[in-house]
Amino acid sequence: MIGVYDYTVILTYLSTISGVVGIIVTMTGIGHPYCGTLFLMLSGLLDGFDGKVARTKKDRTEMEKEFGIQIDSLSDLICFGVLPASIGIAQLRVSGILTDLGRNAERPDHYSMILLLISIAAFYVLAALIRLAYFNATTDERAEEAKIKGKAYFTGLPVTTAALIFPLTLVIHWFTRADLTIFYFWLMFIVAILFVGNFKVPKPNKKQFAVIIFIGFIELVGTLLILFYE
Repeated sequence: MIGVYDYTVILTYLSTISGVVGIIVTMTGIGHPYCGTLFLMLSGLLDGFDGKVARTKKDRTEMEKEFGIQIDSLSDLICFGVLPASIGIAQLRVSGILTDLGRNAERPDHYSMILLLISIAAFYVLAALIRLAYFNATTDERAEEAKIKGKAYFTGLPVTTAALIFPLTLVIHWFTRADLTIFYFWLMFIVAILFVGNFKVPKPNKKQFAVIIFIGFIELVGTLLILFYE
């Protein structure tokens, strides 16, 4: 078989499976959008450690390294690009907004709202795609720059931050009982702009990374409580 199947990519594969299942669950109506959020956070957790696991193998070939880069980006597009957009569309369905708009679709203002929300979701996925493709194309250039200047930062907002941003929105939505569905879409629009923005974001050190994991854990617990009591 073609491909790489050792332990260096197993977390990436599991993250991809989690993302695909999350999309299926949210878009088919099998489960509540919060189920999709659970899979989004799981993908984020797996993605947070896949690179560290891959780097433990010191004898990787150049092909294996390149394969790891490409498969990680493709996985990120599914998990942190398509899945959050799917959760947004599913949230529209559950909240009843999409149904209400559909009943009045013949009215220009309602038709425009449907088109706008769908366009925001599509734009979000496109921005994630552009970001991932750009950094794949400039991998060597950025690695050389890092060696020379010793820089430790991201340019623009990493797509993996979606695993922290969007679950927090839905947790707040549940606890406050405020309808944040439309806010979710505007947040997607802002995050999409940040994906392709040309600004510097410092990379987290070990302590900061631990804080990020802790925040993710709190969100995970909150989501599980929501699923249990919903």
